[in-house]
Amino acid sequence: MEILAGSILDLRKKILEQLPPNAEVTKIEFEGPKIAIYTRKPAIFVQDEEKLIKEIVKGIKKRIVVRADQEARQPPDKAEQIIRVLTPAEAGIQRLFFNDALGEVEIEAEKPGYVIGKGGETRRAVFELTGWYPRILRAPALHSNTITEVRELFRARKDERAKLLRSVGNKIFRVKLFENNYVRLVGLGSFQEVGRSAILVQTPESQVMLDAGIKPTSNGDEYPFFEAPELDLDKLDAVIITHSHLDHCGALPYLFKYGYRGPVYMTEPTLYLSKLVQEDYLRVAHREGRPLPYSEKDIVTSILHTYPLSYGEVTDIAPDVKLTFYKSGHILGGALVHLHIGEGLVNIVYTGDFKFEHTLMLDAADYKFPRLELLIMEATYSGKDDLLPSRDEAFKQLVDIVAETVNRNGIVLIPVLAVGRAQEVLLTLRLAMENGQLPQVPIFIEGMIDDVNAIHTVFPEFFNTTVSEMIYRKVNPFTAPNVHVFKGEEREEVIEARPCVILATSGMLTGGPVVEYLKLLAEDERSSLVFVSYQVEGTLGRKILQGLKELSFVDSRGRMEFREMKMSVYRVEGFSGHSDRRQLLAYLKKVSPTPRRVVLNHGEKNKVKVFAGIVSKVFPNIEVYAPENLETIRAI
Repeated sequence: MEILAGSILDLRKKILEQLPPNAEVTKIEFEGPKIAIYTRKPAIFVQDEEKLIKEIVKGIKKRIVVRADQEARQPPDKAEQIIRVLTPAEAGIQRLFFNDALGEVEIEAEKPGYVIGKGGETRRAVFELTGWYPRILRAPALHSNTITEVRELFRARKDERAKLLRSVGNKIFRVKLFENNYVRLVGLGSFQEVGRSAILVQTPESQVMLDAGIKPTSNGDEYPFFEAPELDLDKLDAVIITHSHLDHCGALPYLFKYGYRGPVYMTEPTLYLSKLVQEDYLRVAHREGRPLPYSEKDIVTSILHTYPLSYGEVTDIAPDVKLTFYKSGHILGGALVHLHIGEGLVNIVYTGDFKFEHTLMLDAADYKFPRLELLIMEATYSGKDDLLPSRDEAFKQLVDIVAETVNRNGIVLIPVLAVGRAQEVLLTLRLAMENGQLPQVPIFIEGMIDDVNAIHTVFPEFFNTTVSEMIYRKVNPFTAPNVHVFKGEEREEVIEARPCVILATSGMLTGGPVVEYLKLLAEDERSSLVFVSYQVEGTLGRKILQGLKELSFVDSRGRMEFREMKMSVYRVEGFSGHSDRRQLLAYLKKVSPTPRRVVLNHGEKNKVKVFAGIVSKVFPNIEVYAPENLETIRAI
């Protein structure tokens, strides 16, 4: 405790030394990765923000937020009146929530830019005149149960959340006990395989986990090696989630089930989307009679411990580790992870899943970093034949398949990942129909795609310019008059509405509504099954691509049913959110600075081993590793 207090006292002293006496600072709190200065005179900080805050940040290299002391805040009803006077009606304010535990007011608005004001002037005025620090949130264009539930959860548990943040802050800003002289990487999953991503980064001072995913298969899901002796949940400082696909976030609640109570860092879209896919995972498992790995309560606990970050936001997550997220180009909110460890000891970039190409929705992955010595790079499509078609080629291929199937009065069944691929395919079909390349046939979506679409509309700033401008103009890119949301009891009606297109989860046929549609359509020679995402070894999707013709299903009574596969089967790979072999090599050529070491993961064993050899030949000055799960590599 004395060591902990010493560190905090030193920081408090440095901050107070740079503040004028009339600032009337009442306390300095450590709230997660931020240092909060509470003052009776917030106006002083607003009027002289450049001098007071930026100079302090420059000196201590920590993130600072200023909050008004409770005595300096207007009563909520009066503060609300002031906020509504300051904010133009065009903002479309839908909800105000006053968080007295942190001195924040959440302003949920249709157009947050009007609440921020030109150069942030409205936001500053709100703080100066009310004493409440504004947190500005975008209201969904479509109703989203997930967004409502998460925001209400944080509001209902605000005191618990504030206590958690201060506990985390005290751990982050503790005194360093050890000299940094090594950094180790332990592969807990996703090495020489695709799925269950989890990497443990260890220093003498701290431990951080990168991703916590599962590996869905038709024979039972596989989890990371959390039982490895290197992993001690009580000593784990942080978990970082790159994106919301199950193979990267699906095991996160499992960690909380078994006692982890530390912080989780991810982007804000990933927070909402992860909740959605984890809950759907439980629903599907329950419906299919599989054991539940964790409960909804564990999902809630993980959410309460989550701290969302934006791209480019440098954040302390341990005494010797700083985290920064960068764009990955994979899905909404997907992030590359940059870890700055020690005082320049080593810099690690972990790509998670990434796309080094512009897509219909997203910009390409970032490739410039302040420093980089070791790159952990996915290698999903690293095989010699893994040369994906361009987006234009994929667009044409899908349009041709749909047109041919429609012409024979068939149904196009597309298994999709609810996050990412579903939106890309919906946008493609919409554009093709608007351009007259396809007739306006019905498009039916089922699974959780509708709620995912709603979440997408809340974050236009995460998309490329074309899609973000559509959302800013209140044009939803993922809906149209011929797009219909259907539920399970209506599947027979959907089948009768031919010709049509059906998008349903899951993307690898490991469960979910798409399997029920497949059961109904498998023997229909007029219809088509179109895969648009990667099919992991052992999944039903992979087996069908390999030529499986006799399909077996379990009915509601537990009896086996058999179908002969007569649908036309297609694979359209250009919609993948992963980089192909050419893009992987192009990324290594362009990434700056050039890393000294590259560690390959998230790829099948034979592909990764061969690709490691190719990288070594093309980049002779880079050390290349393709470890197996449970192997340890020294980053320095």
